[in-house]
Amino acid sequence: MKQIAEEQDKTLPALGDQTVLVESGLDSLCFAILVARLDAELGVDPFTTAEDIVFPVTVGDFVRLYDQAVLDAAA
Repeated sequence: MKQIAEEQDKTLPALGDQTVLVESGLDSLCFAILVARLDAELGVDPFTTAEDIVFPVTVGDFVRLYDQAVLDAAA
């Protein structure tokens, strides 16, 4: 997130598990870049592979979503 924010000239607040994504300083383009890079790095995109996805609200939700997607892909 920090790398993408720097590349896109965005300012991030201190991020924690409870930081609300819409208040993170990243816009939709930044999130699209983040998801694409995570897909390339991890080989999973939970937004396209999950059957009943609950979209993340906080940074912690986002991280847990990817943690679970990686676990599911490994199973």
